[in-house]
Amino acid sequence: MELFNLLLEDSVKAFTGWDFSYVEDTGRVQYEPLPWSYGSKARKYLFGAGSALDMGTGGGEFLSKLLPLPEYTVATESYLPNVPIARNRLSPLGVDVVQIKEDGQLPFLDESFEVILNKHESYDVSEVTRVLKQNAIFLTQQVGGTDSKELNQLLGAPLNPDFENWSLQTAVEELEDRFTILESAEAFPSMRFYDIGAVIYYLKAIPWQVPQFTVDAYRDALFEMHLFIEKNGYLNVRQHRFLLAARSK
Repeated sequence: MELFNLLLEDSVKAFTGWDFSYVEDTGRVQYEPLPWSYGSKARKYLFGAGSALDMGTGGGEFLSKLLPLPEYTVATESYLPNVPIARNRLSPLGVDVVQIKEDGQLPFLDESFEVILNKHESYDVSEVTRVLKQNAIFLTQQVGGTDSKELNQLLGAPLNPDFENWSLQTAVEELEDRFTILESAEAFPSMRFYDIGAVIYYLKAIPWQVPQFTVDAYRDALFEMHLFIEKNGYLNVRQHRFLLAARSK
């Protein structure tokens, strides 16, 4: 019980930008590799482009590692605490970070970008189409609707009904009238937690997995998960990811 109570303290650890290093760098969470590299795809499609938009840049961690960037590169972020973090990281690289309220209203002129990158961010197909030039690229990696569903099952929490059916098929169906699909893939790699504190840190960082998650509300279920991990050494769950690269018509 003392170890369990100690690990519960991870619920108050600060999470900034899109940085899971607190649990990743110590090996408390490990991931099965995807059968593709979103970073390699991004570098490929950015090559030779003169303009780019990174939707949902988080703290700018990923975009800052794609240098050299197109001459005109902009990033959007809707989560207010991330905006100053992203600006501190990206402004020295010549990237303007624009805070937005929703993806259905992008504050850019029509046909502004040759490439739009979108990693794990929602998007509005009409707006993406509007701000892309003709024959331009939309590259997205998405979290599918069944992501880490085992956590919800173990906690007795339902999957988010707004996202449960989100998959490669539904995304393709939304895009195919306005885009030519260049690449697509879907995968369900494992994610392994080695202690309950790492589970709690993860759930606090992504509040859409279990809306209104608190340690107190799920304490009994968390304790059962803790006992399972102590007995078996780890807890495996299945992620849900898919990739789409499309060219605007």
